[in-house]
Amino acid sequence: MKTKKSNILKFVSIALLVVVFITFILVLNRPLSGQVPTAASKFIFVPAHVTKIVRDDAFPDTWTEKLRLGTQEVYVKLDGGQHKGLELPAVNYLSAYSNIDVKIGTKIIVRLDYDTQSKPYVASIANYNRSLALIFLVIVFVALIIILGRKKGIAALLSLIFTIICIWFVLIPMIQRGVPAILATIILVLITTAVSMLMLNGFSSKALCASIASFSGVLMAGLIVYIVGLITPINGFNMPEAEDLILRSGDDALKISGLLVSGILISSLGAVMDITMGITSSVYELYTVNPTMKRKELFTFGLNVGRDTMGTMVNTLILAFAGASLNMLILFRIFDYPYIQIFNSDLMTIEIIQALAGTIGVVLTVPLVAALAAAMSGKSIEKGSWKNVVQKKKRSRV
Repeated sequence: MKTKKSNILKFVSIALLVVVFITFILVLNRPLSGQVPTAASKFIFVPAHVTKIVRDDAFPDTWTEKLRLGTQEVYVKLDGGQHKGLELPAVNYLSAYSNIDVKIGTKIIVRLDYDTQSKPYVASIANYNRSLALIFLVIVFVALIIILGRKKGIAALLSLIFTIICIWFVLIPMIQRGVPAILATIILVLITTAVSMLMLNGFSSKALCASIASFSGVLMAGLIVYIVGLITPINGFNMPEAEDLILRSGDDALKISGLLVSGILISSLGAVMDITMGITSSVYELYTVNPTMKRKELFTFGLNVGRDTMGTMVNTLILAFAGASLNMLILFRIFDYPYIQIFNSDLMTIEIIQALAGTIGVVLTVPLVAALAAAMSGKSIEKGSWKNVVQKKKRSRV
């Protein structure tokens, strides 16, 4: 009876939290009073496919690794929108930086505009239509997660969806409305960590342990970046996208300086959650099998697991940032800048800080989560169950 009441209470609490969360998102994403739609939001993009090529003077060029450069005059048929089925002429300009080389049947995205007589025309061929390929990739990803992970896989997918929703519909609108980026990101990290751990492990001390350790590890990474940023000095204004953000922040209450720390908090969250859950699960499983182990022994075991994981996790973070900045590294080599300038430039300094701060956060999380898991592991097992385990062991020996 108590269990039934407890389950009902949990269900009602979760339902209430979901309603509050959805309401918060709807309120947060409402247009501000006096807000004017941007020019980009008025653009009309529709899917289409090429039905006829009238003229094609494009030719392969050597400096573009044989990409074809030139002009194509084509007819396209609209596959969506209010003018679906309409066939329109279009001019496709092929350059090294915008190279949508079409053939008959090529699926594309076109931008429509209207002439003085309100008739639609193709203003430009914007992109290939990659929707089907991306949808197929998502289906494969979801299928593999569900097949291999089963219930845990489904929980992981729900957690991922929740995180994406939080970033797009909570974090970014909060930053746009003038909430300090670091504060908004800390709130995001706290919420997503708690929800992810609850989805994966339910209401348990294991989920609480992993959540506390993950949140603490990410905060340590953010604190390191903040301190280094004050010393160097470097902040969001030194980021490559700062100029565009500055131009837009004149209309919004956007605060740019904290975006560097925010980005590192988000990027390090996944790695920190990974290592905390790995250590926590290992310690809890060991305690379940051998509940007579002392806390010190459990801590040592968790530390050893963390050390084994730490090496690969450190490489993962460093290589992830190196891969993201590969083009920049190649340019530095091509221009043959002196090393003193390379390592003190804004771009390189930001990449180094991002890589090392996230890695340090992971390393410092290992002893913290090992200690927490050792201290809290017994609380996840029902009262008296460890005695049953001990009694079974004694009976088996007899």
